[in-house]
Amino acid sequence: DGMDLAGITARLQAPAQAASQAELLQAFELPIALLQDEEALYRVAYELIEDVAQDGTRYVEVRWGPLLHVMSGLDLGAGITAVVAGTNDASSATGVVARLIAVAIRSHPPDANAVMARVAAGFRDRGLTGFDLAGPEEAFPDPLAHARSFEIAREGGLGITIHAGEWGGADQVRRSLEAVDPSRIAHGARAADDASLMAELAARRVTLDVCPTSNVQASIFPTLPSFPMKTLLAAGVPLTLSTDDRTVSDLTLVREYDRALTDIGASITDLWRMNLHALDVAFLHDNEPLRAQLRAEFESFAASDPTLRTAS
Repeated sequence: DGMDLAGITARLQAPAQAASQAELLQAFELPIALLQDEEALYRVAYELIEDVAQDGTRYVEVRWGPLLHVMSGLDLGAGITAVVAGTNDASSATGVVARLIAVAIRSHPPDANAVMARVAAGFRDRGLTGFDLAGPEEAFPDPLAHARSFEIAREGGLGITIHAGEWGGADQVRRSLEAVDPSRIAHGARAADDASLMAELAARRVTLDVCPTSNVQASIFPTLPSFPMKTLLAAGVPLTLSTDDRTVSDLTLVREYDRALTDIGASITDLWRMNLHALDVAFLHDNEPLRAQLRAEFESFAASDPTLRTAS
């Protein structure tokens, strides 16, 4: 039945290079099917924070799609409550500071996403501080279909981000920037093909949360060395580095940093500055003293390391 460890792994991990984002997304089908009750959601939320703690992570943001977990009748608010509780309990146990980003799915009805945005905003005082739109971009390319969801999230005090450019190149990144006015764009690296777009991202200080391994897996770039991190940095586009999905991409953040150094050719200085910038743009607007404390911790760490001292 293919349900031994090798069979499960094949279902949960995407190939090193899929044909497209749409094919990459197929790897999410089994975990979504399994995550349809409060116990499962609490457990994976808790264990994810434990996992990133092993990387030495001090601050993490977790994106997830709340409406993907109501297929067996689970109440939307109950599902969010379980993820919030698992995240916060594990954060207390590990010392990792964690925030959550509720993700609307492009293929879901706009009205359902608007309801989700309203429910999610009610959890802002419990560490759910961001709102995103993701999912099959080629089939559902227009972010404005979900304009009301973004309005509700913004009015509710959530930080605004959007996935863009996993299909459709720089045009989709520009479209999302203009339609949604996000503070951050997930992926977006094909902006490197458009000098005027890079200049606009730099001028507006819109951060790209780039995920090189995932982008190669989705055939957005053919290889890691072709990923345009240095082009984007040279143009002044603010960047952070993320794993996208640790299971689907068989990835840890440490491994992604190593690939950025060895395969993409970023420098330690580049990566450290991206780290500090990540704290500056993190959705920690619910607790500015905590952001300042984390920034001070990172700067103190850099002060003790000659390689990082110059980077700060």
